Parts: sequence; structure tokens; C-alpha cells
Amino acid sequence: MEAKAVAKFVRMSSSKLKPVADLVRGKDLAEALTILKFTPGKGSELIEKVVQSAAANAENNHEMNTDALYVAEINANQGPTMKRWRPGAQGRAGMILKRTSHINVVLKERENFKPKAKAETPAAKNEEPVAEAEKTEAKAETKEAKTETKAKAAAKKPAAKKSETKKDADKKPAAKKSETKKADAKKADEKKPAAKKPAKKAEKEEVR
Repeated sequence: MEAKAVAKFVRMSSSKLKPVADLVRGKDLAEALTILKFTPGKGSELIEKVVQSAAANAENNHEMNTDALYVAEINANQGPTMKRWRPGAQGRAGMILKRTSHINVVLKERENFKPKAKAETPAAKNEEPVAEAEKTEAKAETKEAKTETKAKAAAKKPAAKKSETKKDADKKPAAKKSETKKADAKKADEKKPAAKKPAKKAEKEEVR
């Protein structure tokens, strides 16, 4: 599978673009882009845009691995020449040739591509045991937290039962006290009118 990109009617002569294209032909995509980035001249900028466009087509349209891509074909062919005129000496006219080019780029995947293993830095090696130690500490903390929550739950349950029994016990004598108070009040009411009646009779007798 291959991915293509074409830039037509580029306002630069092919004689200026071909030496830049020769630098990149057959190189890996990443290497080609770095070469074009640090090559002076406008031609390198134009070719870099076309190579980036081909890489985007390969990744988005054809789902190719960008790490395995290389510049299989690259050409800067001559396009149509525009002719302009300039006034010269003694009434003559001098011709100006404005040349154009067509840039073609083809990217392909390497058949025997093997992804490069990332070199481990000494800092990364030192970080691995630290990360493992942090994981073990986190596990121990979670276990301790679970045991604490279980102990708290177990401690809370009997306390709740005791409080319920205390509430029941407090309610019962309160009810008894209220009943005894009502009975005493009734007895007092019964006694009060009995004491008042003879006093009224005595007053009436005196009046007579």
C-alpha cells in the first residue's frame, strides 16, 4: 500500500527543487522531515509541505503505520512556463520566463519493519522499584482502612442495641409515673369537694 501527495504549478523551477528532492529519496519519514527542516532555501519548505501531506494521507485515509513509512518516490518535474516581457535598450523587449514545477511524493511501508525498543534511562530504572514500593504501601493502607471500617461497624452495632434497650427502659417507668400521677390527681379531686360541702352547710345554718 502507498500514499501519494501532489503539488502542482509550484512557482519555482525544477532545477532548484531536484537537488532537495535527491536528499530525501529513500529515507524514513522522520529522517526526511528533519533533513528538510534544517535544509536552507525555499525549495525545502515546499517539499516538506508535500511530504507532510502524504504522511497525513497515509495515516488518516489508508491507516498506515507512520513509523514504518519511507519516501519511496519523489519527483520535481517541470511544469508550464509563463512568458513575460520587459522593455530593453533601443526599443527592444526582453523576455522573462516564469517557470513552474509539479512535486510528486509517494510513501510506502517497509516490509520488514520492527519497532525500536525504547532505551531505558537510569532514572526510569530507579523509578521502577520506587513505584512498586508505593503500590505495596497503597495496598497495605487499603487493607488497614478496611479492617478499621469493619471494626468500627462491629463496635457500632451493639452500642445501637444498648441505646434502644435504654430508651425502652426509660419509656416504661415514665409511663408508670404518669399513671400514678393521674391516679393521685383523681383522688385529690375526689377529696376536695367533700371538704367544701360541709363548710357551705354550716354557712347556711348560720344565716338562718
